[in-house]
Amino acid sequence: MGDSRQFFAAGPAAGTARAGHRMDQATVGNILLQILPTEDFAQLEPHLVRVPLELGSILASAGEPIRRICFPEAGVLGFAEVLNSGQRLAVAVSGREGFAGWPLVMGNDRWPHEVIVRAEQGAALSIDAAVLIDIIERNAAIRTVLLRCAGSMVAQMARTIVSNLIHPVECRTARWLLLYHDRIDGDEISVTHEELSVMLGVRRSSITDALHQLEGAGATKGYRGRVVVRNRGYLETLAGDTYGFAESEYRRLLSPAA
Repeated sequence: MGDSRQFFAAGPAAGTARAGHRMDQATVGNILLQILPTEDFAQLEPHLVRVPLELGSILASAGEPIRRICFPEAGVLGFAEVLNSGQRLAVAVSGREGFAGWPLVMGNDRWPHEVIVRAEQGAALSIDAAVLIDIIERNAAIRTVLLRCAGSMVAQMARTIVSNLIHPVECRTARWLLLYHDRIDGDEISVTHEELSVMLGVRRSSITDALHQLEGAGATKGYRGRVVVRNRGYLETLAGDTYGFAESEYRRLLSPAA
């Protein structure tokens, strides 16, 4: 059976970005940077720096100025709403198909969400926010690509709201595992019951029950700190209409013919 993941294709092997050495677009693992015309990528290339994404590291905190934009090549970035009480609730994820810092291109110079590395460690290409703004003010093609990606993120967050309103914990957990699974290589997701409970805003025991139900149905296999996806189709059935629309919007907005 083929892999039905929306963003499962791994990017090319990342080269090393060194001072004085130009970065070959063919070695870039981020899809947005891959699809840019060569002349547009050339405007960004001198300013891109490859950085590691360590699992669990916080890249940005809500309310901080956006100083750098991050284009993941591997790994998953989780966006969380942080309430005044300190409670964190997951609202969206992005991987090699997107970028962190999309509020900047929509006119917001501060991070509205916390951004943390989830699911697996990886790498990203980083660029100074002021430099990017200067470039996209002069380059409508790059600006359009980034705005369309931001639009797909808004669609994803809208479906997160719908899922939270209509779905029991098992279905919400299934959807979140799909979002992670789309953006990793392989089937093993690094995630704990505690992490999922915080992200979904439910008790840890509710997550434990949901994962036991998924494992009993043969959809997943749980290990300490890891969940292995075994049957995506079952997870997709549980997630229903709350999964797939945002992914289709991404393809519609960012396909070569768009």
